[in-house]
Amino acid sequence: MAYVSSLFHAIIIIIIALLSSWLPTLAIASYARNHTDQLALMAIKSSITHDPQQVLQTWNTSTSLHFCQWEGVTCGRRHPRVTKLDLESRAIVGALFRLQKLILINNSFTGEIPATLSNCTRLTVLGLSRNKLTGNLPKQLASLINLTIITLHNNRFTGGIPSFLGNFTFLEAISAANNRLDGIIPSSLGQLQNLNKIGFSNNQLYGIIPPSIYNLSSLSIVDFSENQISGELPSDIGLMLPNLENLQIWGNKFTGSIPVSFSNCSNLEDINLAENGFTGKIGVSFKRIPNLRFLGLFSNSLGSWEADEMKFIDSMINCSKLERLLVHENQLRGVLPDSVGNLSSQLKSLAFGRNLIYGNLPAGIGNLVKLESLAMQINQLTGVIPSEIGNLENLKLLYLHDNNFIGKFPDFIGNLSLLNELDLSINRLEGKIPQNLGNCRSLALLDLSGNNLTGPIPVELFQLSSLSKALNLAQNHLVGSLPQEIKKLKSLTRLDLSQNDLIGAIPDAIGSCTSLEYLNLKSNSFQGPIPTTMKDLRGIRNLDLSSNNFSGQIPRFLEQLNLSSLNLSFNNLDGEVPITGIFKNASAIAIDGNDRLCGGIPELHLPKCDIKETSKKGLTKSRVILIVIPVSSFLVVAMALFLLFRWQRRKRQPEPTGASMMQPFSRVSYGSILKATDEFSEQNLIGTGSFSAVYKDFLEPVGALVAIKVLQLENQGALKSFMAECEALKNIRHRNLVKIITSCSSIDFQGNDFKALIYEFMPNGNLERWLHPSPEQEILTPPRLNLRERLTIAIDVANAIHYLHQDCEVPIIHCDLKPSNVLLDSDMVAHIGDFGLAKFLPLKPHQSSSIGIRGTVGYAAPEYGVGSEMTKEGDIYSFGILLLEMMTRKRPIDPIFEEGLNLHCYVMMALPDRLMEIIEPALLPVHDEELEAASVQRDYSHDEERNQKLEQGLVSLARIGLACSVESPRKRINTNKIIHELRRINGFLTIN
Repeated sequence: MAYVSSLFHAIIIIIIALLSSWLPTLAIASYARNHTDQLALMAIKSSITHDPQQVLQTWNTSTSLHFCQWEGVTCGRRHPRVTKLDLESRAIVGALFRLQKLILINNSFTGEIPATLSNCTRLTVLGLSRNKLTGNLPKQLASLINLTIITLHNNRFTGGIPSFLGNFTFLEAISAANNRLDGIIPSSLGQLQNLNKIGFSNNQLYGIIPPSIYNLSSLSIVDFSENQISGELPSDIGLMLPNLENLQIWGNKFTGSIPVSFSNCSNLEDINLAENGFTGKIGVSFKRIPNLRFLGLFSNSLGSWEADEMKFIDSMINCSKLERLLVHENQLRGVLPDSVGNLSSQLKSLAFGRNLIYGNLPAGIGNLVKLESLAMQINQLTGVIPSEIGNLENLKLLYLHDNNFIGKFPDFIGNLSLLNELDLSINRLEGKIPQNLGNCRSLALLDLSGNNLTGPIPVELFQLSSLSKALNLAQNHLVGSLPQEIKKLKSLTRLDLSQNDLIGAIPDAIGSCTSLEYLNLKSNSFQGPIPTTMKDLRGIRNLDLSSNNFSGQIPRFLEQLNLSSLNLSFNNLDGEVPITGIFKNASAIAIDGNDRLCGGIPELHLPKCDIKETSKKGLTKSRVILIVIPVSSFLVVAMALFLLFRWQRRKRQPEPTGASMMQPFSRVSYGSILKATDEFSEQNLIGTGSFSAVYKDFLEPVGALVAIKVLQLENQGALKSFMAECEALKNIRHRNLVKIITSCSSIDFQGNDFKALIYEFMPNGNLERWLHPSPEQEILTPPRLNLRERLTIAIDVANAIHYLHQDCEVPIIHCDLKPSNVLLDSDMVAHIGDFGLAKFLPLKPHQSSSIGIRGTVGYAAPEYGVGSEMTKEGDIYSFGILLLEMMTRKRPIDPIFEEGLNLHCYVMMALPDRLMEIIEPALLPVHDEELEAASVQRDYSHDEERNQKLEQGLVSLARIGLACSVESPRKRINTNKIIHELRRINGFLTIN
């Protein structure tokens, strides 16, 4: 039918579209078949009450004109049957007061709903969905009291939900999803006792769901997903809505616990409560919900830390139709029960990622043979990956990354030929990558980074032309060279082979990987020139070739690529640095560690390149000049050239930066330190420790205010501490580690050994001073750190620990993380200091155990006290205690902790209901009455919501601290998860 712009014309078109269904009732049996179309047209004409342009004058059976020649009518070529009726813009008015069903779905109608539609009072079905209609719903539609079905979804309606809808007492279904409706949900909808289906998803509604709606016991489908609705679900919702089959409220701001009464909704098939703020235990029993197909609880804060927290899985065994169980991104803690293997044989998706689940992955998962997606990432799972997973032949997505799985790489994964994405990164897997991974011909993403894999990269991986999203094998111990088969990865966008032991030249075939956007080959032993075929990588945005043995000049084609970042540092490159393209932006490139580079933009502070201007005879000007100089002046000229050579060589050396000042000032004398500290005056003393005293003052050889750490060598262990700190700090650089400037190893004026370390000065002292100021500091110290500031400090410290554990060439254990060793610069950026107890991994034989407690009492991991080896998990424990101390302002050796009570248990017993009672008051939400008492002028409308978010953030922070400081080292979360969760909380608090 022809496109028309007005709704009334649309009504006429729909009537014609329905000719096949109602024409037989008008046709006379003796008429020829084509006469039925004529009768239909005449029926339409009889309903027209106003025809100002005399359009229908030709619609007359008494004339000789065939109806196919009537104005606005078009018939088919082969048969004289109506195929098109076009009466657009003819100002026709019709009297369709008998119209009962108006269905205009899935067209392109624009504009508003005409108020005259209210005259069609006999309408029972109004279908306007999937169009481009705009404006508010006209109040005149209140006259359509006979409506039973209204579908308005997928339009552009604005305004609120009209309260007059509550008067449509016959209404059985209303759908207005995917519009722009805002405001609150009118309580009048609770009058619709016949309502069976209600859907207002993907709008801009806020407030609560009116209690009256929960009284509509006839409801079977409720969909308010993707709005801004808040509040709690009533505890007896399952008793009030016993006929509920489908509940969709995901993507809102609901809080509180999930009502146990859902157990009464025996007809439930689909329930999605995801992306809200639900907390507490999943106490619903699913035994009496046999038809359940989908359960979505992801992206909440569910978790109670009770022993039976995972028991709800046991109750789901009777859900024989279950297809998807999605509970990821919560705070569920416990062991995954074996009953997970007895879930529905129809299960396709199982997701428990981003929780606090520990223990082994049950082998029974291999019984779920229809499983297509298995996501258990970012937990604390241990043991080997069960071989039974090899039975899951339908598996397409397998996410087990960020856990503590051990053992050989599971070669049975090669049996999963349908795999599309495989992520086993950040575990402790060993051995070689099996060749049979090449059987996974649909693999688009493969991430095995952060393990202990050895051997060469199987050439079969480079033959997987399906790889498009990512191939990440970084942070392993892989050896060998890259084969020419890399050219088959033409669809790959991300390739990361960094931090391995790969050698040889980069094959020219890499130029065939034309879809690459990210290429990281850093920290290997690649050599030779950067291949010219890389010029064909036109889509490359991030390129990192640092810490290899690449030689030759920087290729000019890099100027032509649309790069966002380029890292060529620590290679053997020489020659002139380009000045166009990405090389115009000093902050986007890294080229340090290439001593023979020159030129470039001034911000790089490189020496100028030697200009050799060749004459026609092939001799340089300098050689020509030497030829004509008299012999008597030869010695003078030779001396001048020698001095010029020395000057040029000195000019090539880059100016020292703060991070590289160790070498130029490596011989700071005892006398200069004595002078700077005013003979170690107490006025300059800013701190003391077991092995040292720290002073601040201006040190002339450095030319800056510094912190001078003087070792008390008479104390046993001080010299060992000095050596350990020098060894730890000489090769590490990170924005959240204290920056060492130089050192002093000399003798004092009495002939005694003297050793000192000079650091960048931190104007805001240490975290200890901010958490536990002395009475004098209490007067001088600014207001205490707020939650956002403490969270930022925690993220800084976590980043530093992650760097020490994961990104150093030789991993380092700090062994003494505590507030006094967290230093704050002028911008309150945190830096970890005091590496006097630091140890390198792997530990030497004599370091495998410690005598007594290594570190500081209260912060040291409990296993250190019984002689266990020092591990990364020990630092994680200290970080957890530090985080809990930042929240409660209670030291781990506070006098209240006695008879077995410690800071960990103190917080755990208060979580979640009493947590606010033990949090430092400065971090607690400020309520309206407090603001009013302080005469603060502000809008209070969002204070309640803000306070709820703040409390949720505190609960989440406490759970991270507890997850870090559990007694068992194997159950502590790793730095990746810590950083991810802290950033998630920071983003959560920032947005809200």
